[in-house]
Amino acid sequence: MVLLLILSVLLLKEDVRGSAQSSERRVVAHMPGDIIIGALFSVHHQPTVDKVHERKCGAVREQYGIQRVEAMLHTLERINSDPTLLPNITLGCEIRDSCWHSAVALEQSIEFIRDSLISSEEEEGLVRCVDGSSSSFRSKKPIVGVIGPGSSSVAIQVQNLLQLFNIPQIAYSATSMDLSDKTLFKYFMRVVPSDAQQARAMVDIVKRYNWTYVSAVHTEGEVSLILSYAPVSVPVKLSGFGGLK
Repeated sequence: MVLLLILSVLLLKEDVRGSAQSSERRVVAHMPGDIIIGALFSVHHQPTVDKVHERKCGAVREQYGIQRVEAMLHTLERINSDPTLLPNITLGCEIRDSCWHSAVALEQSIEFIRDSLISSEEEEGLVRCVDGSSSSFRSKKPIVGVIGPGSSSVAIQVQNLLQLFNIPQIAYSATSMDLSDKTLFKYFMRVVPSDAQQARAMVDIVKRYNWTYVSAVHTEGEVSLILSYAPVSVPVKLSGFGGLK
């Protein structure tokens, strides 16, 4: 773990292009490879009210943010060290900070797309010098997909942008039911159940044990589970889940 932490620090570099549009310099973790996977992790807290217009992120999220960066680097290291998984192929990554804020996440997503567009132009021979000669410059490899971000509301906005360029997105904690609509989010996938599925599981537990009194703790957000200090009868009634029973 100490080695991975040192590696992540060494891989961090300042994104100068991002600083031209914002007073906040973005930090990027990059691991070279034949295939590059993009990631949007909330390494910092979201901007405070007085810093929103500057898109200046808050303090470092030592547990939530750093752990996800380390987990991805560790996973890729394990995969690359196993010759039986992807022979002759090395996975790399480009990890960017979403700061749990839609404006920052979209800004960083544009950087992913920019790299992909430049790489496409290079393949088609469209990148040339001022005098018309071919350019020997080679930019970073395009990403094959993006992991994250964590928030459902931010993931929706990022997906609306990425799908315009056919870039797949895999979320690790976005649970909004809206994201299940493949007609709207055809390039979106996730590794966690949606809010509707989680609610069904809770209802099944209540029914299985014949509970008649349930208390629920919830936070205000896109989907609000209202099951507070009230007798529960079968079928159990939940609000906010499209008439789920």
